[in-house]
Amino acid sequence: MSGLRTSQLAAAAGVNVQTLRYYERRGLLAEPERTLGGHRLYPEGSVTVLRVIKAAQRLGFTLAEVAELLAGARVVSRRRADAGLRARVADKLAEVDTKLAELAAVRDTLASALAAGCEDLLACSESPSCPVSFDIAAHGASRSDGRAIGPLP
Repeated sequence: MSGLRTSQLAAAAGVNVQTLRYYERRGLLAEPERTLGGHRLYPEGSVTVLRVIKAAQRLGFTLAEVAELLAGARVVSRRRADAGLRARVADKLAEVDTKLAELAAVRDTLASALAAGCEDLLACSESPSCPVSFDIAAHGASRSDGRAIGPLP
């Protein structure tokens, strides 16, 4: 039998042993063969799978999404069908763009609060010059004085 033992695979992929076992339980990493002594022996390709998982996570994919991507890739290798990666990446890119827009709105509001000299949230909430939204129910609603509340996500 040849392959990588758990510690070897973990070191080669830059993860810890608990991560390997967790990915196995989640079905992201195929259950390895075992030696007569019960030690796990992972195929060499497991290093690539782990690196793909970690790269996908860095790009914002959840483990559930990574599992779907890996399942699609496994089907593709058997049937030569489209794994749907382009569509999933486009969806993730749109999600990231939405988060960036929300963060930009938060940043702008914080910068406005700083420029307005807000020192105390309670006092600021009563000030018509405070740019911070204190209306939890509806973003973009108006204050009791009729002024619009700044856009916060």
